[in-house]
Order: sequence, then structure tokens, then C-alpha cells
Amino acid sequence: MLLFPCAFKNVLPLPDISSIMHKNTVSLQEVLMEKRISALAFALENEEREREFYLAQAKKTKNMAGKNMFKQIAEEEKEHYEMLKQLHDRWVVQKKWPGTVPLKVKKSLTGTILQAMSGKKSARINGTEDELQAVRTAIDFEARGVALYTKLEKQSTDPKEKAFFQMLAGVERQHLLSLKDTEEFLADPATWYQRMEKSGLDGA
Repeated sequence: MLLFPCAFKNVLPLPDISSIMHKNTVSLQEVLMEKRISALAFALENEEREREFYLAQAKKTKNMAGKNMFKQIAEEEKEHYEMLKQLHDRWVVQKKWPGTVPLKVKKSLTGTILQAMSGKKSARINGTEDELQAVRTAIDFEARGVALYTKLEKQSTDPKEKAFFQMLAGVERQHLLSLKDTEEFLADPATWYQRMEKSGLDGA
């Protein structure tokens, strides 16, 4: 067989496949990181908007149990916002999970609000339709929060990052359950207290 070297003079060398794969991998990681940063910015906006809603409803709500529930959640959402803001600002600069962001928030106290009001007559008044609607709106807020933080947790690969979003999803879930409890309470306080008293006796 005859070879014609001149025919191959302009043939380019094969590209380094491993280098291309590495660049593609880095590019994909950057895209995923940007998506998570965008999602975090969205979460920040949500936390701020929700806190403003809770503070406004705390002023409007006459029922003391509902008022105290809104106040407590607003306070806890403030802590979440401050932590998420710190995380977002560092993440944008460092382009990686910042190791100095704390992984703990205070334990939610929303589950104790209704029980603490049990001896007060002002808490045994049925909620108005507007108050009930406000609680239902809040339930929707918290359900969306649980879904968002759960999604971020599943997208994460860093163990600390996963633990952080898992923790936030857990706190939002506690808010959700407490608000559902508040909805039942405002609809019928007497029945709610009877159920709690029966539950306490059964567990004794």
C-alpha cells in the first residue's frame, strides 16, 4: 500500500478528551451553583415577604392565640432571613458553600403557643373569617417553604449544605403544623381544647 504523507500535513491533532470532559464538568457545576444561588435569593425574598405578612396579621388579629402565633412565626422568620442573607452574600463571593455559616437556628416555639393560652378567656373566642383566611394563606406560605428547602437539600452534594437546608425545611414544617393547628383552633376553640385535654389524659 502506498502512503502519501503530504495528504496529512494539515490534519489537526486530536483534542484532549479528558480536558474537554473536565471543562464540561466544571461548567455544569457552575450552572448548578448559579441555580442554587438564584433559588436562595428567591428564598430570601420569600422570608422577608412572609415576615411582613405575619407582622401585619399580628396587628390585625383580635384573637390572642392567633395574634401570638403570628408574632412568634414572624420572629423566627427574621432569624431565617438573617442566616440566609449571610449565606447568600458569602456564597456569591466564594462560589462554594461557606464553611463558617452556622448550621443551627433556635428551636421553634410555635408548638407551645396554643397550650400557653389555654387558661385565658380571650383565647377561647372563635376566629373571624378574615383571621381564618390569613392563617390559610400562611399555611400555603409554609408549605411552599418546605418544598423549596427540600428541593435545595436534594440538589446539594456538600453534607453541610444538605444538613442546613434539611434543618430549615424541618423548621418550616413545624410552622406548617402549628398553623394547621391554629386553623382548627380558631374555627372551634372549645372542641380544640377538649381534644387536647382528652389527648393529655390518654397519654397520662
